[in-house]
Amino acid sequence: MKIGILGLGEGRSTMSAVLKSEKLELKMVCDMNIEMCKHRAEEFNFHNYTTNYQDMLNDAEIEIIAIYTPDHLHAEHVKQALLHGKHVVCTKPFIDDLRKAAELLELVEQSGKKVFVGQSSRFFEPMKKQRKDYEAGLIGDLITVEAYYHADHRWFLEKPWSLQQAFKWLYGGLSHPVDFIRWYLPEIEEVMGYGMLSANGAKGGLKNPDTMHFIFKAKDGRIARVSGCYTGPVQPVTRDSEMSCILRGTEGCSQGDYMDLRYAITDNTGEERIITWEHKLKHYFRFEGKSHHAGEYQNYLEYFADSITEGYTAYPDIKEGIGTIALLQAMDRSLQTGKPVKVDEILTEFNLTVNELSA
Repeated sequence: MKIGILGLGEGRSTMSAVLKSEKLELKMVCDMNIEMCKHRAEEFNFHNYTTNYQDMLNDAEIEIIAIYTPDHLHAEHVKQALLHGKHVVCTKPFIDDLRKAAELLELVEQSGKKVFVGQSSRFFEPMKKQRKDYEAGLIGDLITVEAYYHADHRWFLEKPWSLQQAFKWLYGGLSHPVDFIRWYLPEIEEVMGYGMLSANGAKGGLKNPDTMHFIFKAKDGRIARVSGCYTGPVQPVTRDSEMSCILRGTEGCSQGDYMDLRYAITDNTGEERIITWEHKLKHYFRFEGKSHHAGEYQNYLEYFADSITEGYTAYPDIKEGIGTIALLQAMDRSLQTGKPVKVDEILTEFNLTVNELSA
């Protein structure tokens, strides 16, 4: 399938993913910064670029547009792609304003095109294996989920836009472990959390909390917790993982360690196993360090392409993506008020219902 990529910062991973995929063909890339276009053209030896999004929208051969622009532009970029008859991949967080959700839901219905949210955390090997074992019943019935994302991202403050009032680690970072919660407990009813701006974050110029802890309650009574800390030292990987998802079940427990490519499970037989995927390091991490995860992008882009050709729904779809934004906005409000917030209250404010967002 022919694909175009909008936004070549994070879109760097997407370019690598598509160029190495046998299921996708890169047709055009776009960024408003001509120097960025030229840089990526030289890096990947791919020279069909433009600074005008309309050029990509007008290309009849392009079937999918992948969007990696700043959060506040997502809704308009998704809208234009749907109006031009394109399937859409949009990086997380899907949109930054639920007032735009109803229109996008209607456009998907009218166009018959698919929208997939690039929630990349689901597409690393440990998380894929954890989900497969969970669905096979190896840990029994799920009791609770714990997830976290703790990383020393002080380097991120070198990006000028990270110091703007609009930037929040709640959406930019914590949306990853929150997606794990939504994956296993999709019907979260209420959330309560506290957050603070650390001394390091304040010194670096951040405007919003960089240290947060939340408790979630699902409609069936089960609870979960998430934490995120982004501007301070972390444990070495031999002792900890930057991001993990822990499932505790009636008969076992499992833990997926995201970028460490490590998975551990104690299953319903009492057997303990630890699995690693060192042989796949070059698939996932193709550039310097671990700042770009091209392998997980290739995994989810191929999954989405298959969903189009084979006619199934790729998750997270637009409905799940909007539901996650509603949860994140409830979390944001809890930070501001210091009180529990019900997700349905957020949906009602924006004239959305649970029925509209159910699969």
